[in-house]
Amino acid sequence: MNAIAPQAAASDLPLLQRREVGVLHLTLNRPLQYNALSEEMLAALRQGLIDAAREPQVRVVVIGAAGKAFCAGHDLRQILDNPRPAYYRELFQQCARVMAQIRALPQPVIARVQGLATAGGCQLVASCDLAVAATGARFATSGINIGLFCSTPAVPLTRNIAQKQAFEMLVTGEFIDAQTACDRGLINRVVALEQLDEEVGRLAAAIVAKPAHIIAAGKQMFYRQGEMGLDAAYQLAVQTMACNVADPAAQEGIDAFLNKRKPSWSGGVAQSPARD
Repeated sequence: MNAIAPQAAASDLPLLQRREVGVLHLTLNRPLQYNALSEEMLAALRQGLIDAAREPQVRVVVIGAAGKAFCAGHDLRQILDNPRPAYYRELFQQCARVMAQIRALPQPVIARVQGLATAGGCQLVASCDLAVAATGARFATSGINIGLFCSTPAVPLTRNIAQKQAFEMLVTGEFIDAQTACDRGLINRVVALEQLDEEVGRLAAAIVAKPAHIIAAGKQMFYRQGEMGLDAAYQLAVQTMACNVADPAAQEGIDAFLNKRKPSWSGGVAQSPARD
C-alpha cells in the first residue's frame, strides 16, 4: 500500500472512502488546497462519520489525506468570500459538530498524518482518539500569525497536551515536529513515511481483534469520566466495569486466559465457551 494514495487526487470528491476488513478509510481529498476544510469537506466528513456509526462491520475509522499536507485548517478563501458574522458562526459550529462526532463515534478514530497539520487540521488530529504521524509531519495552531487566535482548535488541544505547552502553540503559532508532538501527547506514534500505512494498519488491527461493543462502551466511559470529578468518575467506572465483566465477551476472555488459549470472538461478540 502506498503511503499517499495516488488515486485520491484523480477524484473531485472532497472526501474519499475506502473499506478494508473492519476498517473505514476517510481521505481528505483537496490536495491542491492542502486539504483545507471547506464547507463541503466538513459536511462530507461528518456524514461519513455518521454513516460509520451505523455500520457494525466498521470497527475502526482512519482519517487520512491525499497529497503532501494532512490539513491546513479552514478554507480562508471561502471565509473571505462570505464576510458575514452569521456565516462565520455556522462555519465554526459545523466544524465543531465534526469534532464532536468523532468523540461520539462508537468506533475508535485514528488520524493518519503524513504531512502538515495546522489550525483546524491540528484540531482534527487532536480530536481523533489516536494518531500516527510520519517523521516529516509538522503541527501548529498558526491562526495567530494572520490575526486569528485558534479558539476552536484550543478545545481539543488542551485536552491532549499540557496547558502551558498548548498556550505557547496558540500564542506563537510556531510549528512543532512529529517527535515533539509525540513527546507532548498530541500523537501516539512516529514512523518513517514509507512505514506509515503499515503502522496505522497494525494499530487498527489490534483494535479490530477486540470485541467491538466492549471498545465502544470503553470509549464512551473514557471520555465521560475525564469530565467528572474523582468520585463521580469512579462511580461511572465501577458501573461500567461491573457490566463489562458480566458480558459474555469478558467471560470468554477470562476463561480463555485461565485455560491458556485464545478467546473465541466473532464480530465483536464472544461465543460462549463450551462447558460440561
